[in-house]
Amino acid sequence: MAAARTSLESSSNPTIGTIQTSEKTIEGSPTGISKPVKSKDVEKSEGDEVKVDPSAYAPTDGGWDAWSTVFGGTLVAFGTFGFVNAFGAFADYYNEEYLTNYSPTIISMVGALQVFVLYLFAGTAGAIFDAIGPRYLIPGSGIVVVFSLFMLSITKPQQIYQQFLSQSVLFSLGATVSFFPSMGLLAHWFRSKIPYAIGCVASGASVGGIVFPIMISKLIPKIGFGWTIRIFAFLTLFCFAVGTVTIKQRRPSKPFPTSPSAFFDFAAFKDPCYLFLVLGCWFTVFAVFNPFFYVGLSAAVANPDASVNGYYLAILCATSIFGRVSPGLIAGRVGRFNILYISTLISSILILALWYTSFAQANLIAFAALYGVFSGPFFSLTPSCVAEISPIERVLGQELEEHMPLWHQPRLLERPLQASLFKTKLKRITIS
Repeated sequence: MAAARTSLESSSNPTIGTIQTSEKTIEGSPTGISKPVKSKDVEKSEGDEVKVDPSAYAPTDGGWDAWSTVFGGTLVAFGTFGFVNAFGAFADYYNEEYLTNYSPTIISMVGALQVFVLYLFAGTAGAIFDAIGPRYLIPGSGIVVVFSLFMLSITKPQQIYQQFLSQSVLFSLGATVSFFPSMGLLAHWFRSKIPYAIGCVASGASVGGIVFPIMISKLIPKIGFGWTIRIFAFLTLFCFAVGTVTIKQRRPSKPFPTSPSAFFDFAAFKDPCYLFLVLGCWFTVFAVFNPFFYVGLSAAVANPDASVNGYYLAILCATSIFGRVSPGLIAGRVGRFNILYISTLISSILILALWYTSFAQANLIAFAALYGVFSGPFFSLTPSCVAEISPIERVLGQELEEHMPLWHQPRLLERPLQASLFKTKLKRITIS
C-alpha cells in the first residue's frame, strides 16, 4: 500500500537515463496496480532497480476503480463487521434459549472476545496486506469466514466453548485480514474525499447490523439456528465473491515483513497527534460498543411483552448509517477532528442521561435512534483522522490499522464490567 519507491544507482555508471514507456495501465501484476506510468515518472540506471515518482500513485479522489473499491469494501464490511454488530441479537437468543446454563456475563464474553480478536490482529493484517494485496487476501479471508459460519451452524446447545472457537476466534481471524485492509485501501484512491469513502464502507457494517438481527428473529423460529447461520454463510460468500472482483490496489506492494518488529511501526507513535488520538480512542472504547450489545437486553427485561423489542438494534444500526456517511460530506468544511470531538461527547451524554436513567420504551426508542447517529462518526472518521495527520507516503494499511489493537484492549475488561452494571440495574427494574 505504500507509494512505490525503489531506487538504485548503478555503481558502474552514475548517469541515470529515462525509461521510455507507453502510457498504459500495468496489467497482470500480482499487486493489481491500475495506474498509468509515464516516462517522466520512472528513472533507471544500468542496474536492476528503478526510481518511481510517488506522485504517480497519488490518490485520484474518484474514478471507476476507486468507487468499485468502495462498493466491494462495503460488501465485505456487511459480511464481517455487520455480523459482529448483530451480536446483541445473538446474545438475546443465547440468554433465552441456546445457552441458558450460562450467565449473561459469560455469554457477553463471546462478543467481547470476538471484537477483541478482530482488532488484535488489525496491524498484522495491514502489514500482510501491504505485501500481498487484495487479490489473494480477500478470497482467503472469505474462505475462513464462511467456514467459521458453517462451524457455528453445527454447534450444540449449552456448549459455549463451541461459540468461543467458531464465532469469537475463527470468524474474527478471517474477518480481520479483509475488513480493516479494505478500509485502509481507500487511502490509495482518496485524499480529500476519504471521510466520505470510509463512511460508505463503514455503513455496510451498519446495514449488516440491521439485516442480521431481523433475520435471527424471523428465521430461527421457522428453520432453526443451524440453517439460519448457513443462510448467513451463503450471503457472506456472495459478498466476498463480489469484493474479490471489485476491490483494487493502486500502489505497488511493500516487501513482505521478515521480522516481528516489521509488523508494528513504532515510528508513528513519535508523533504526538497520533499518540493522543490512540489514547482518546482507547478510553472511548470503554463505552461506545455497549448499546450495540445491551439495548435489546435492557428492553426485553424492562418491557418483556413489547412488540418492538426485537428491533432496537436494527433502529440503532439504521440511524448509524446516516451517522457514518454524512460526516464525510461536511468533514472538509467543519473538520474531521471537530466532528469526532462533538459526536463522541454527545454519545456519552446520551448514554448517561437518556439510556441509564430509564428503560421505558419511549426512552429506548429515542436513545437507539439518536445514539446511532452520534456514535457513527467514531467508526467512520477515526481512520480518516489517522490519514489526515499522516504524510501521504505513510498512509499505508499498516499505519491506518496498527493503532486498533491498542485502543481495543479495553474490550475484554469493559464487557464483564458493563454486564455487572446491567445486572444490578436490571435487578432493580425486576424488583420494582
